[in-house]
Amino acid sequence: MERVITYIDGFNLYFGLKSKGWRRYYWLNPQRLIENLLKPDQKLVFTKYFTARVNNNPRDPGKHKRQATFLEAIDTLPDTRIYYGHYLPKQQTCFKCGATWNAHEEKMTDVNIAVEMLNDAYEDAFDTAMLVSADSDLAMPVESVTTRFPKKRVVIACPPNRHSKRLEAIASACFIIGRKKFHDSQFEDVLTKPDGFVLKRPATWR
Repeated sequence: MERVITYIDGFNLYFGLKSKGWRRYYWLNPQRLIENLLKPDQKLVFTKYFTARVNNNPRDPGKHKRQATFLEAIDTLPDTRIYYGHYLPKQQTCFKCGATWNAHEEKMTDVNIAVEMLNDAYEDAFDTAMLVSADSDLAMPVESVTTRFPKKRVVIACPPNRHSKRLEAIASACFIIGRKKFHDSQFEDVLTKPDGFVLKRPATWR
């Protein structure tokens, strides 16, 4: 069996679903999603999910709680680990009128993915790496793996409304994840953690 490790860029995936209007699929089981994408001769050996905890937002006080519930759901999955970056404030400026406002930006995900993918390649932990992202900043680690380890494959699974010609050009294969795969890869509406705590699908997503 061909061993697969997946590396999921959580924010790239989230914003792809959001831009497509597929918010009904936010309650996503990432491990099940990848299993639904694999070929019969492939086996998922580990799932690595990369994200950052969002800050409290007075305009949407439930956002932080919804994300926390989702991350707790991921933590219930076997052979899965969450890797955290940082969610930092960043001032943005309108080039037309000069107005400024405070926004936030996720940091460290691309670095964390690069480190994990290269470490796993050197340790011969996978035959195929499946990268769920269309962030062209990840082109360098993808190219490093395919160049240094010609027998290993890196497959790019692009989120909805996301595509990178640069990644497509250097990857072993590239495709966009379709709606049905998300539909078939949801968590159950109610999950019970090993300690007995019950997690429920958030009633409202924004």
